[in-house]
Amino acid sequence: MGRIKLHWQIFIAIILAVAYGIFLEDYVGYVRWMGEVFLRALGMIIIPLVFASIVTGIANIGTAKNIGRLGFKTLGYYLGTSTLAILTGLILVNIFKPGVGIDMALREDVNMDLQDSTLSDTLVNIVPENIFFSFTDNTELLSVIFFALLFGFFITRTQEKHRVMLSDFFQAVLEVIMKLTLFVIRFTPLGIFGLLAYRVAEQDNLMEMINSLGMYMFVVILGILIHALITLPVVVKSFTNSKPYKHFMFSRTPLLTAFTTSSSNATLPLTMESARYNSGVSNKVSSFTLPLGATINMDGAALYECVAVIFIAQAYGIDLTVGQQIIVVLTSLLASVGSAGIPMAGLVMITIVLSAVGLPLEGVGLILAVDRIIDMFRTGTNVWSDICCSIIIARSEGETLNA
Repeated sequence: MGRIKLHWQIFIAIILAVAYGIFLEDYVGYVRWMGEVFLRALGMIIIPLVFASIVTGIANIGTAKNIGRLGFKTLGYYLGTSTLAILTGLILVNIFKPGVGIDMALREDVNMDLQDSTLSDTLVNIVPENIFFSFTDNTELLSVIFFALLFGFFITRTQEKHRVMLSDFFQAVLEVIMKLTLFVIRFTPLGIFGLLAYRVAEQDNLMEMINSLGMYMFVVILGILIHALITLPVVVKSFTNSKPYKHFMFSRTPLLTAFTTSSSNATLPLTMESARYNSGVSNKVSSFTLPLGATINMDGAALYECVAVIFIAQAYGIDLTVGQQIIVVLTSLLASVGSAGIPMAGLVMITIVLSAVGLPLEGVGLILAVDRIIDMFRTGTNVWSDICCSIIIARSEGETLNA
């Protein structure tokens, strides 16, 4: 297996996992542990990787003017592509109307710990009460990023000897973390095999579920594919004149990992490794854009939230006005920013959008059955958008890419 490229190892693992989950359903407990250990190993390195990479990246950028320029371009990209994704979903859901005539018996009893959150809550929680608590909780990644940005910036404001010492220290830490990351990455096929085999085995009446909600799934996945395979490549080509599909092929490993784990945070180490060593994005750009993107850039989630809310409205026979659909667009954009980079986070954030237009939260039960499948597609799109951002920002900074 060592002679087979990693992305092919992952592809083989996916096929074997599906077969194992279908034909050896009663024995998935023997392999599930591999997936859990793999996710724990990735989780182990997320916080130190994010902190060290951002501090190093900011310290290397230099002046406040450079930091502001890079941040403005990055946030502009995130807001722009997320808006394009939402508009794509809005157009498709109004054309196909997947919720019209849906069997309301599909609703399940919703027994979820739904968290009410607002944009103001998200902004307030960015500032940590206790940074050491944030370091121990992967869901507090925004707080870690905020502290790392400040820490890296004020390194540039210290005396020369202190600045050099701290910059060298965090650069050394980052190199160690990257080597540890590459070690964990070697076990990606085994981790994916354990995760996916269990997911396939736990699905009851998979084909019946897919047939019942087929049109809804079709609209969401079609929108995601249009955004990932047409919109984002066009954006990359327009701003960089590089070859987006070559970068897509360069990113096979993180994209397959994102697809199977449904976690952009867990995929972050692989994303950074691919952007730096395959696409040729510098450490300065990748260490700033990718950790930030894994936290707030959720194109796939934004599109999904828009389609899902209008689908639920159609299923309840509620005809949303143009004004209400505009609210859906804006709220989906803001909710996607607050989504955590963990599996099924978008399902929790969708309650914000439902509340914004007065739809019942019980409507979430309509989409629960197929959400795990859709989550794989939207997470892959989130990660691909992050990579596209790093490519565009790198080229705008005058860097030479590998395609």
